[in-house]
Amino acid sequence: MTSSRRFDAQPARVLAASPASTPRSRHQAFAAATLALLVGAAALSATQANAQTVVTERRNAVSFSATASQELTQDLLIVTLQANKDGAQASEVQAGLKQQLDAALTEARKAVQPNGALEVRTGAFSIHPRYTNQGKVNGWQGQAQLVIQGTDMARIAQTVGRLNQLNVVNVRYDLSRALREQYESQVTAQAIAAYRAKAVDVAKAFGFANYTLGEVNIQAGEGFENRPVPMMMKAARAEVADSAPLPVEPGKGTVTVTVSGLVVLAP
Repeated sequence: MTSSRRFDAQPARVLAASPASTPRSRHQAFAAATLALLVGAAALSATQANAQTVVTERRNAVSFSATASQELTQDLLIVTLQANKDGAQASEVQAGLKQQLDAALTEARKAVQPNGALEVRTGAFSIHPRYTNQGKVNGWQGQAQLVIQGTDMARIAQTVGRLNQLNVVNVRYDLSRALREQYESQVTAQAIAAYRAKAVDVAKAFGFANYTLGEVNIQAGEGFENRPVPMMMKAARAEVADSAPLPVEPGKGTVTVTVSGLVVLAP
């Protein structure tokens, strides 16, 4: 018996090869890579140069400050007067305080002067319960304040003297805004001049001939003579004649300007 074998022919599969890179495309890729390297190198060089400049500036930088001040007589007087009232009912206390405050305001407004010479305004107004030792409400008490302030101290003292129905609870002196601003620019110029002169001295002390300004800050402040003024309660004021002026004597205030910052020493 003869056996036979059958062979089926399979179609040949041909894989398409990727097109080979052309010389032109290789040249473009090389140019792009070269450009990227050049940009990165330039950026790195600039960063290093900036870092070197910062290090150099820090190496030759000095920080210090200079201050100028001017002592002035305080020209602003602020007087706080207070009405006190006790009662069984809160409404009763409120009505009594309002009556006293309205009467004082009517009298004080007669003395008002423009341009900050004498000003009148109301202050704090409060009513609160009064308690017994057992914690029960045993009535009400309240306070209402009137504030008189200005640069005409003699007029203020006379006005306060006429308000005998109120108690003087606080007397304070200060520098008026006009006086402070008048001298602040002058003191600022003195502080800047002192700072520049100090910069020259510092540069010479370190062996440098010049300097350049870095960051500079200018701060203005105000100081005052801390003189406590005793409170004149109504009992004490009863010893003097009615309408007697309030004794006043201003203290000293100081306008201060400080210039601080950094300079870079230069050859």
